[in-house]
Amino acid sequence: MPARSHGSSRTRRPADVIEHSHAFDLKKGLFTWKNPKRIATSLKRSAEECKERKTDPYRSAIAMLSFYVNRAGNSLSAERVRTLRLAKAELRRQFGRPEPAPRHSHVARKKRPPPGDERQRMA
Repeated sequence: MPARSHGSSRTRRPADVIEHSHAFDLKKGLFTWKNPKRIATSLKRSAEECKERKTDPYRSAIAMLSFYVNRAGNSLSAERVRTLRLAKAELRRQFGRPEPAPRHSHVARKKRPPPGDERQRMA
């Protein structure tokens, strides 16, 4: 399989996607709004009205919100991140989706004995 060249017309930078994508008709300044419910409602409406999406409206709306948050990264204030997380939760609620299960990355794992230490294996 031939490698794709860097100048390929199929490769698009995220900024190009945001500026020139016609997949969503988003309201101007949507991600700067302070009301999470308003953000979620607008994203939901845009996703449902879009005819060019490749997946269901819920996944498209969540993807657009996540894309924005991931691209903004550390430049978002804590308040802005909180508002957008609340908007994501509101979007789930509006689409009738359950909250995701909490992640337990802090749960301790059982330590395995080092290889060759037969006494601990037998116990």
